[in-house]
Amino acid sequence: MPFGRFHLHVAVAGSGGQFSDGYILGIIGIALTSATDDLALNAVWLGLLGAASLAGLFFGSLFSGALIDRIGRHPIFAFDMPLLAALSLAQFWTAAAWQLLLLRLLLGLVLGADYAASKTLVSELAPRKSRGRMMSVLAIAWAAGYTIAYLVGYLIAQTASGDRPWTWMLASSAVPALLVAAARLGVPESPRWLIAKGRAQEAAAMIAAKIGPHVTLPTAPAPAPSSGAPAESGSLRALFAPALRSRTVIACVFYLCHIMPYFALSTFSPRILASLGVHNAYFGGAVYNLLLLVGAVVGMSVIDRLTRRRFLVGSFAVAAVLLLPLGILHDLPITLVIVLFAALAFALSAADTLAFVYPQELFPTRMRATGVGAAVAASRIGASISTFLLPVVVESFGIRTAMTGLVLVLAAGALACYRYAPETSGLKLGSQ
Repeated sequence: MPFGRFHLHVAVAGSGGQFSDGYILGIIGIALTSATDDLALNAVWLGLLGAASLAGLFFGSLFSGALIDRIGRHPIFAFDMPLLAALSLAQFWTAAAWQLLLLRLLLGLVLGADYAASKTLVSELAPRKSRGRMMSVLAIAWAAGYTIAYLVGYLIAQTASGDRPWTWMLASSAVPALLVAAARLGVPESPRWLIAKGRAQEAAAMIAAKIGPHVTLPTAPAPAPSSGAPAESGSLRALFAPALRSRTVIACVFYLCHIMPYFALSTFSPRILASLGVHNAYFGGAVYNLLLLVGAVVGMSVIDRLTRRRFLVGSFAVAAVLLLPLGILHDLPITLVIVLFAALAFALSAADTLAFVYPQELFPTRMRATGVGAAVAASRIGASISTFLLPVVVESFGIRTAMTGLVLVLAAGALACYRYAPETSGLKLGSQ
């Protein structure tokens, strides 16, 4: 079916959630810079607080995916944003580092559930021919939320006259969460999930009401076994059964190798630039974050013009080449450092559109949320490790050692995708 008003509503509701998610994760980087003295944060505490939401994301996405495949995509999609708003607002009253750590962990848990629910629901409601671009809007929204969070934090840091401006930065993430909660009203359950559960009449009624009676339903798939075998819908074990094992592994490896440098560099961009000799690190960080947004827009424009494999392998290779000089060369001109760092942001963000498209295309409907949740969980393991270790490695071994380590991660991602990633361009979601 062609892209219409209904799909626009779904895209806004899904991308709004990604904007809020990006904002919540993005605001912590600049807030920690302001909170360091107030909370007496050392390198270990900085790493813990930077990685806390990512650790929560691991558990939230891993265990919510199986739940979403059992109870549906809509319940979590509809009700997680008000909870995010309440937790975001609670950060305003943080008085100790452990309190902020707890809140960031809880935020990550809810964000993980939203990742699995929103990516799966939007992909299953998107028309096949425009699925890549529609899902890429989610990537743009995430990058926009992450970028705007940095700019809002920078503005608060420059204009706030009272104590503890970082509390206002963190609490500001409640605003987009509340707006998105309103935007999600009226978005229905996935008809593909309803059909997979034997509820074709409900799916037909929903499609007739939301899109029109002229749209036909896909053929119902064979019912999944109900004996508790590994192929059972929503079973984490089923992801490693022979039919899905290789797809599960490549989804996790791709997402992990992509997100490790993405989050580590983004969370601590001002500190990294300062370590590389950039005197106005906040300005450099702003350029970096703006290029994240530009890269997401460009990624959307090419996502359906390149094959998935070419985009996967090429994006890893380009990012590794851009990061390599920052790891092995000394005394680079400041302008060149900023240019390389900005180009790296562009490349990583363009590739991030794949994270919103490719994992969903690897799994059948009955296992899609479980598979996406596992891939997101794997990525957050890597992101938590890299975000925790980056300030520690920089303090102990220097910035170039840290950059070289991230180059090796990108190279590993390129090799794994070249060897094992299947092509999914133009795939019908029911044909895996």
